[in-house]
Amino acid sequence: MCVVTAVAGGERAGCLVGFASQCSIQPPRFAVWLSKANRTYRVARNARCLAVHLLTRDQRGLAEHFGGETGDEVDKFAPLDWWEGHGGTAVLADTAAWCVGTVLHRIDGGDHVGFVLDLVEWGPGRDGPLLRLPDATAIEAGHPVD
Repeated sequence: MCVVTAVAGGERAGCLVGFASQCSIQPPRFAVWLSKANRTYRVARNARCLAVHLLTRDQRGLAEHFGGETGDEVDKFAPLDWWEGHGGTAVLADTAAWCVGTVLHRIDGGDHVGFVLDLVEWGPGRDGPLLRLPDATAIEAGHPVD
């Protein structure tokens, strides 16, 4: 599980993502899939870059914040520490690891769209076992798919 953040047109958005993977070693590339029902997808459609953040298991509260709230109703970034990364992205502080990538391709996969990222910036963070899908299955989506 990871949190993806997007910034475009003066808007910031972020969501919990279960579909993500490294997709190339050389050059380093990563792909994330965003739900079309999600506000983050709407912002990401116009974003030049996206940031991807890995969470540790003890950050379930942060996962609930990004997965159980909708940016249509709350500013998810207001209570958090973050900084502006490459391309104006919003990089969350104190995550297990993070990366920023320039969007190379958008791939329609049905109810999700894949964003292939050319990684340009990354860094380590906190130690601990990573949050995985079984750790997050009870989180009720803030913007459920109809």
